[in-house]
Amino acid sequence: MSDAEKPQEEPPRLSFWQTLWSTAAAAFGVQTEDARKRDFSHGNPANFILAGVVFTVIFVIALVVIVKLVLSNVG
Repeated sequence: MSDAEKPQEEPPRLSFWQTLWSTAAAAFGVQTEDARKRDFSHGNPANFILAGVVFTVIFVIALVVIVKLVLSNVG
């Protein structure tokens, strides 16, 4: 069997933690070029969309809680 006839192996998928870490790093602007390339070549777009939405919701809730704590201590 020649190299052209061999079935292509599927690239390894990113784990849940790799997806979560990449999403957080990208959100804060500290994503490395190697990680970005890995994400685009091996990542599932649906997982990144879901992780981005979840991260955004958690981030907004955290900001609201922090603001409420600060404002409750001011008055």
